[in-house]
Amino acid sequence: MLILGLGSDLIDIRRIEKTIARFGDRFLGRVFTETERRKCDRRANRAASYARRYAAKEAAAKALGTGFRRGVFWRDLGVINLPGGQPSMLLTGGAAARLEAITPPGMTARLSLTITDEPPLAQAVVIITAEPRLQPAAVEPPLGATVG
Repeated sequence: MLILGLGSDLIDIRRIEKTIARFGDRFLGRVFTETERRKCDRRANRAASYARRYAAKEAAAKALGTGFRRGVFWRDLGVINLPGGQPSMLLTGGAAARLEAITPPGMTARLSLTITDEPPLAQAVVIITAEPRLQPAAVEPPLGATVG
């Protein structure tokens, strides 16, 4: 396995809370996907939920090596949950293109995310790794067939 990128971010939840109070939907719509907004808005402490995702986006942009430049935008980095509940990220647009560009030929990229909060702070760490792409198994000729 090869590490392609590592990023971390730490943010004060109160900062996100103040930004939401000041800019509301304008801020939320610019930074978060619809899926993220639905999930966060169902939470009792929605500011902490938004802050964790904000930190995850920052960490992912750092792991990609671009920050929010070169075609990587906030909503290109969406925090999702896998079926077992584990947080992960769905990259689209410029973020997906950057991931493809940094992934060596013949390898598959994997993104690992951990997010947490301990008020007043929220934290995220992203590690992007690459591993050899699995090759399809060779097809064995039927018994009695000749090859060649």
